[in-house]
Amino acid sequence: MRDIITLMCETCRNKNYTTTKNKRRTPDKLTLKKYCPYCKTHTVHKETK
Repeated sequence: MRDIITLMCETCRNKNYTTTKNKRRTPDKLTLKKYCPYCKTHTVHKETK
């Protein structure tokens, strides 16, 4: 039931991380604060396809 999703940096728009999520428990888009190696800071990463 868990699907693989990709997380994209909001500032530089690079796809940096992949993770899994349960679509039944969290139907909305996932947002996490992660480290971006391109920006070299912690930024908000949003779920993409």
